[in-house]
Amino acid sequence: VIFRSTQLMIENYSCCNPLSMGAIKKMVEEEVPGIYVLSLMIGKSVVQDTENSFFMDVNEQVSFVCDQLAQDPKLKGGYNAMGFSQGSQFLRGVVQRCPDPPMKNLISVGGQHQGVFGLPRCPGESSHICDWIRKMLNSGAYTDTVQKHLVQAQYWHDPLNDDLYKKHSLFLADINQERVVNETYKKNLMSLNKFVMVKFLQDTMVDPVDSEWFGFYKPGQAKELETLQESAIYTEDRLGLAEMDSAGKLVFLATDGDHLQFTREWFNDNLLPYLH
Repeated sequence: VIFRSTQLMIENYSCCNPLSMGAIKKMVEEEVPGIYVLSLMIGKSVVQDTENSFFMDVNEQVSFVCDQLAQDPKLKGGYNAMGFSQGSQFLRGVVQRCPDPPMKNLISVGGQHQGVFGLPRCPGESSHICDWIRKMLNSGAYTDTVQKHLVQAQYWHDPLNDDLYKKHSLFLADINQERVVNETYKKNLMSLNKFVMVKFLQDTMVDPVDSEWFGFYKPGQAKELETLQESAIYTEDRLGLAEMDSAGKLVFLATDGDHLQFTREWFNDNLLPYLH
């Protein structure tokens, strides 16, 4: 979803469901009269948009969104962006790869910026799809077929097979600068005014939940966690996050509740100020 000088990409497996993303769009429009809100649909229908959130190459999705943003004259002066769940890291791909029009603030709500290593509560209405996703991830998340055709595999981060992850991850390893440092990615991310990350303290979907604050497991095991500030991404400043942190551009917010569970009051008090 995009506002005038604001994008609200509320990614929850469907752009327009009135019970989820559609409700957020309506709420923001009510709270900020006159705001321009564009809901990004990946595909030609709501059904296709939902299917693409599971099965379309994330790199193609990011390119598709970049084209939409560039073609919208109302966004020429820049916009703010908000991503929910996996939409958060996808939007980070947008700001790192597509600086025109410029993204001003990026708000990540329950995003998995270091990926996931587990799928404890797969979202979606169809349990057989979730079962199939788990089977594919367990059988070979880093095979070419799974990487290209299963969205969740593209931010699957296996700390026990770090070399495989760095070599074969089509999306996350690239935007997290795991192979090489792309100075353009770094420069574009650092151009943000604020990078806001929301962590849900009782989250039962994201594993590990620390990924919502850019933390993850220490390399080589899947028990002990490290914060963003302890990670190589930060200590080597591969993305410019250390410099952004020093400049006060990183904002870490936490709220009680499960994945994407928050009140309208909390949203208005904590997130709305970054959308003006």
